[in-house]
Amino acid sequence: MSDMVLHGLPLKRDAGPFDPPTEITRARQNRPVCPMVFHDGHAGWLVTGYEEVRQLMADNRFSSRQDLGVLHVPNEIPGMPTPTEPSPQVPGLFIAMDPPDHTRLRRKLTGAFTVRRMKELEEHIAEITERQLDAMARLTPPVDLVAEFALPVPSLVICELLGVPYDDRETFQANSAKFMLREIGLEDKMAAYTAITGYLAELVVGKRAKPGEDILSDLARDEDLSIEELVGIAFLLLLAGHETTANMIGLGTFALLEHPAQLAELRENPDLTAGAVEELMRYLSVADIFYRYAAEDLELGGEQIPAGSTVIVSLLAANRDPRRFDDPDALDIRRNARGHTGFGHGVHQCLGQQLARIERRAGFEGLLRRFPTLALAVPAEEIRVRSDMNIYGVHELPVTWTT
Repeated sequence: MSDMVLHGLPLKRDAGPFDPPTEITRARQNRPVCPMVFHDGHAGWLVTGYEEVRQLMADNRFSSRQDLGVLHVPNEIPGMPTPTEPSPQVPGLFIAMDPPDHTRLRRKLTGAFTVRRMKELEEHIAEITERQLDAMARLTPPVDLVAEFALPVPSLVICELLGVPYDDRETFQANSAKFMLREIGLEDKMAAYTAITGYLAELVVGKRAKPGEDILSDLARDEDLSIEELVGIAFLLLLAGHETTANMIGLGTFALLEHPAQLAELRENPDLTAGAVEELMRYLSVADIFYRYAAEDLELGGEQIPAGSTVIVSLLAANRDPRRFDDPDALDIRRNARGHTGFGHGVHQCLGQQLARIERRAGFEGLLRRFPTLALAVPAEEIRVRSDMNIYGVHELPVTWTT
């Protein structure tokens, strides 16, 4: 057993824009369940091995609740005092709950995200994608792929699904981007959160009074759910519904452009798109870092985790584990990436994963078909990556093509 100990969570993408930070890879090689000293002195853990991550995420004794004990953050947030007591539970925010509370709320949503319902949406998502590609084709390159394609497509889809007016997107997109910043001051983070939840509270109150044909209206009809719970659920779905897919399309396009042989193969064989989406999910894992709280003394990967420990999980590191995937640092669109942890694992596995797959397939297939000469408009090293954000990706992706 290695005696390696980390001091703080390494965030700098020093191994390249698509790879885990060097220190995280080293931790997975030497000690997949590694002690980590947090900035406030807390003795926590970082879990990076594939099997260890899956075991942890399937074990509810590694709790998602923030009201159970003190959850420590690994890096300093300006203005945030060192936590000394648990955070209150936010109504409706089922990502921060354990069964049975988590089960009650998640069950309310399973009907909205069935595979059948998502299949019915597939044609409509393809239409939204084509309209956005039409709009992009009318522009004179270079353009920012994030602003013109990667962000609008999932935003349009989630707004339609939830019943959020798309005209309000600039407000919620700006506030959600601010909320996702890692090192933003606590006051600014809370202001962004309050702005989004205040807006959603008005929206769900309106839907309870006069429901329409959308997911939030369906939920608002359920008298078992309080307005506060509806707001928490809406916040989670809106944020997760556009941030993750927007960043996967932006970063995924960047990765393909940087792997020209893979890109050429995908252009020639569009039937490989579904597998390519899974491989990009494994290779990039934009939703990477998650927190758990050890509710009791636990053993994981041969290490003893004391009760009260904050445990951090890296899904990206797990998805690059050579014990699970051959040549894991290579992007290979023909790889069988099944079993990757890009959508999480266990009871918190992504509720909207079928929707995400459909959007990403439509996005990559449409983009490569409509823009056969797509290329980066700036050198790769000038692309600003979102290592400052809780969902990884690119801030902008300037692209060009021959017209």
